[in-house]
Amino acid sequence: MTGVVVTAEVRDVPLDLAAHEKAVSEARAGAVVSFQGVVRDHDHGRGVTLLEYEGHPTAGAILREVAAEIAEDPDVYAVAVSHRIGTLAIGDVALVAAVSTAHRAAAFAACARLVDEVKARLPIWKRQVFTDGTDEWVNCP
Repeated sequence: MTGVVVTAEVRDVPLDLAAHEKAVSEARAGAVVSFQGVVRDHDHGRGVTLLEYEGHPTAGAILREVAAEIAEDPDVYAVAVSHRIGTLAIGDVALVAAVSTAHRAAAFAACARLVDEVKARLPIWKRQVFTDGTDEWVNCP
C-alpha cells in the first residue's frame, strides 16, 4: 500500500462527490471512478419518505479497514469513501466512493468491490419511513 492515499469517514453532514474525486485524483491516474448511493423514494414497491442511518461506534474504523484493503490492490492509486449517518431526505447522498487507477477497467472493478464490501461489512443500520406512516429497520443484526 506504499504511496496509496486512503480517505474514509463516517459523517453526519452532507457528502461531496467532487471532494472525493479530487482526493483520489493524481497525475498518474488515467481513471477515476466514483459512486453515489442516493436516497430513493421507494423500496420493494412501497413509497419512502426518509431514511435514518445509525452507526455503531466502530463504523469509522471498519470503513477505514475496508478502504485500506481495497488500496492493497497494486492497480489502485487512491481510495476515498464516506458514509453518512443521521436523517436523510429523498435525494440525499448516503454513500460516496471514489477510486483511481491507471486504467478504467481496474477503477470500475475496485470501486465496485469497495461499495460491495462497505455494504456487507459496515455496522450502519437503516430505518426506512414509508409514506403510509409505518417504518422498518434494515440490515440490523
